[in-house]
Amino acid sequence: MRQRVLFLVRTFLTSVVLFLGAKVVFMLTNLGTEKFTAGDMWDVLLHGLTLDLSTTCYLMIVPLLLTVVSIWYVGRWLRWAIRLWFVLVAIMLGLAFAADTALYPHWGFKLDATCLQYLSTPEAAAASVSMGWLLAGLIGLIGLIALIAFIYNWRLRPFAPLGKRWPYGTLCIVMIPLLFLGIRGGIDESTTNIGQVYYSQNAFLNHSAVNPVFSFMASFESTVRDDVRYTFMTDEECNSTLAGVFNTQTLNPDTLLRTQRPNIVVVMMESAGGQFTKIGGKDYIMPHFNRLSDEGVYFSQCYANSFRTDRATVCIWSGHESFPTMSLQKVPKKNANLPGIARSLVKAGYDTHYYYGGDINFTKKRSYLINSGFEQFTYKSDFSRREQRTAQWGVCDSIVFDRIIQHIQTWNQDDEKPHLIGYNTLSSHEPWDVPTKELDDPVENAFHYLDRCIGHFVESLRQLPQWNNLLLILLPDHGVKYGKIDERNPLIMHIPMLWLGGAVRNARVIDVICNQSDLAATLLGQLGIGHDDFLFSRDVLSQTYTRPFAYHTFNNGFTLIDSTQFVVYDLTTDQPMVGSDEGLFQLGKAILQTTSEDLARR
Repeated sequence: MRQRVLFLVRTFLTSVVLFLGAKVVFMLTNLGTEKFTAGDMWDVLLHGLTLDLSTTCYLMIVPLLLTVVSIWYVGRWLRWAIRLWFVLVAIMLGLAFAADTALYPHWGFKLDATCLQYLSTPEAAAASVSMGWLLAGLIGLIGLIALIAFIYNWRLRPFAPLGKRWPYGTLCIVMIPLLFLGIRGGIDESTTNIGQVYYSQNAFLNHSAVNPVFSFMASFESTVRDDVRYTFMTDEECNSTLAGVFNTQTLNPDTLLRTQRPNIVVVMMESAGGQFTKIGGKDYIMPHFNRLSDEGVYFSQCYANSFRTDRATVCIWSGHESFPTMSLQKVPKKNANLPGIARSLVKAGYDTHYYYGGDINFTKKRSYLINSGFEQFTYKSDFSRREQRTAQWGVCDSIVFDRIIQHIQTWNQDDEKPHLIGYNTLSSHEPWDVPTKELDDPVENAFHYLDRCIGHFVESLRQLPQWNNLLLILLPDHGVKYGKIDERNPLIMHIPMLWLGGAVRNARVIDVICNQSDLAATLLGQLGIGHDDFLFSRDVLSQTYTRPFAYHTFNNGFTLIDSTQFVVYDLTTDQPMVGSDEGLFQLGKAILQTTSEDLARR
């Protein structure tokens, strides 16, 4: 029996040591962007130990059951069964450790089930990195898995037969509920959860303490199911908190346009948050956009609703709020019931067309766009093979912009229908591969290239007669974690929105705080089109817009900003991260509760 006990103890300790070692590697890998001390590393290991122990208990279920079986039946098959289990565990741990360490600098949060939603389009998912990086990563992953499997299987010996079976068997069986108690985290009402290892105001240290395997398992259900539910207060409290907040009526709005039926082009600029414009004090990165912001209607206090393109797409085109742990774009049976700017314009007689230089099926983009009202599409496969290879994600922006110009040139005053074009740029995305190099920093250079494309696009359109009846709307989908900017800094959600074109009456600055989700009600209000079905979009030019604020969600958290304060709330720990305004925290929770209930009904 001693041999079996040593096997279980060795397996348990091996798993714990592997989890601790993975934390050390994770932190050292991020040493260039995050600051911490040796003392911080010790605190991370100590505070994260409970999750490591709980996850280890999960991994011990099969070894314990096989040990129980070995008391009665011993044979070669048993040893191979144990070896096979260790190989499966090595694959799981290797994938988790590698993915968590590689993705964190880009995502800014721990490994979760979000990554599963990109497996249906692996080519597009891999577009953020080079082939050399992928090859090196694959070799490293195989080596890591082999190393973990070797460590588990090292000195594995076949079990010797036992004489006294029932006493030892009973002892092992009694250990099974103890193992599940370890998984649960004790006998208290609360069970093991990610929030229990959070201990610092430094988000990186908290994230470092989280076991990536546990994080993945804990997030799996909420990420892959069709909806999420949040309940923070009674329905009466929620309704009272939101009274008058989402008033979608249009009452005596400022008039920005010369006509109520202009041709419309909406360009969603990939990742081009205000941190790369004059908002962030970097005039040199996007000089064309900065100049153009003085020539049109510039919404200087606009904020992104989310941190991912697929989520921002729904916020912009359906005027819906985003969610911390799910993407509405990826749930067709839900987003089919959402309103859409394109759908409203189709009812008003518009022809609709969407452009994208990448794989339009990535993150179920095409199905959402169809559901929201777009009727025609031009995307990667509609370009030549040479053009499709001009960027890692697909067709570089300059080529697609030129195609759109050619499309607009076909419009004439005798067209029976006005036109709507939507376009999602892609070049200003990792791996930041653009055809020009004018700035040394590759990230800044990518946005400089996008800016040059926008400048050329606008100046080309000015030369066309179609410019006179054109409304061009430029706005980003989100900002990016870059430099020292993360979700605790309002600059990451601060985005510029600009309306240009001959259809614009006068250049002016709109300095009211708003969200990109407010584009729907604001635009339709200017066009004299009803928008009562856009429950969470606000006409920010209407007299009914009396409580300006912006709401933003990130991975399991939300932020709010108004004229008085900026606050950040962490839903993992159910605690504030930045700010102290209880009214804003209550407002954010009420929005999350109401929007999740709305989603459940759709």
